[in-house]
Amino acid sequence: MKYLSDYVIRPLLLIALAAGASVLLGYLVTPQMGWAFFCFVLLLQLAFQWRYFSRLDRWSRAPFADPELEAPGLWGGVFARIYRHEKDLSGQIARSQTQVDMLIAAAQALNDGVVLLNRRDAIEFCNTTAEMQLGLTIHSDRGQPIVNLVRQPEFVAYLKEGDFAAPLMLRSERADARTLSIHVIPYAGQRRLLQIKDITQADRLDRMRSDFVANVSHELRTPLTVLAGFLETLQEIEVDHDQRQRYLALMAEQSQRMEAIVQDLLTLSSIESAPPPANTLVDMVSLIDKLRRDAEALSAGKHNIVVDSDDRCDLYGDEVELSSAFGNLVANAVRYTPAGGTVHLIWRTTAQGAEFAVEDSGIGIDAKHIPRLTERFYRIDRGRSRDAGGTGLGLAIAKHSLNRHQAQLDITSKLGVGSRFAACFPAARVTEA
Repeated sequence: MKYLSDYVIRPLLLIALAAGASVLLGYLVTPQMGWAFFCFVLLLQLAFQWRYFSRLDRWSRAPFADPELEAPGLWGGVFARIYRHEKDLSGQIARSQTQVDMLIAAAQALNDGVVLLNRRDAIEFCNTTAEMQLGLTIHSDRGQPIVNLVRQPEFVAYLKEGDFAAPLMLRSERADARTLSIHVIPYAGQRRLLQIKDITQADRLDRMRSDFVANVSHELRTPLTVLAGFLETLQEIEVDHDQRQRYLALMAEQSQRMEAIVQDLLTLSSIESAPPPANTLVDMVSLIDKLRRDAEALSAGKHNIVVDSDDRCDLYGDEVELSSAFGNLVANAVRYTPAGGTVHLIWRTTAQGAEFAVEDSGIGIDAKHIPRLTERFYRIDRGRSRDAGGTGLGLAIAKHSLNRHQAQLDITSKLGVGSRFAACFPAARVTEA
């Protein structure tokens, strides 16, 4: 009934009233005047309707919830319904946008890289982590095929083959040399999601573990081979007393070498698993004097041992661990400095705290080897290292001991000039003597 009233009865009544008034005016005045009045009323009604139709047309071109979209009569109901609908729709869009923003924020917060690809493998979205991992920039790279931006052949082939049962291990060709694990997850038809994990550290640890096992096997195999060879010789061949004694001396030397390797491995293992070091006061003057005596004994008078010690400060820490760490640095300096060279032991305060340094005039180290010197069993020259009597674990032990004391091992060297190994301690570990 309301529909009939609004859309049929009311317009018909208006037309009927206009027609009646026109007939009366035509009868009283002239017929032309009656028709003119009737046309005028129709034009007025049309203009009234056109006004609100124009407002509706303008609004439809840029719709929004406009509270001023009002009109009397029939148009008022239309505008009210449109306003309510648009307001509800705007609320739904706002809620949806909030959810999308939250999802994007969550993706940006992930430690893993995320890249969304469309059906043509073009980039639709990637988070900040993925930008850093793959060298992308979402603002300029959106819509670009990812194979045009990440051009490593193994990655291109992996996407092309479409077998994503196992992740791709990709070693980045960029300067940071990262190792990435890339999972491709199909979703929403033919779209793809790339999940990228940075496994650089894990990969490095795996390689170090593999190298460690290989190096331990190699280091122990050599003395075991010597022992087995001499034992076989002594069992099968009659030798005179002097030759037997020489063989036994060589066997004892190899046994001592194996014992030193095992002892250093046990020391390193105990340091890695031990609780934080004790904060006892270490008398550095006494410790430096002990290190000097040890250096002179190892040198056997072949080197000039110089001490430059600041007796105004001491350290808080574990004296046994610090003595072991410093002793390894001193022993290396003596072993790799030719006879007649100088080994300089330095203990002094610095702006950051304090520093124990060992400087030598030895053979020096090529810069490419310095980053790996503290790895277990890493050797620049294996033959020379064995001849010098080292196990290949001294610097690894020193580094771990110093790290437990919040100290950093700083290494500088120049081939043919000498090396400098400095243990730098923070001010919290230093106290006045």
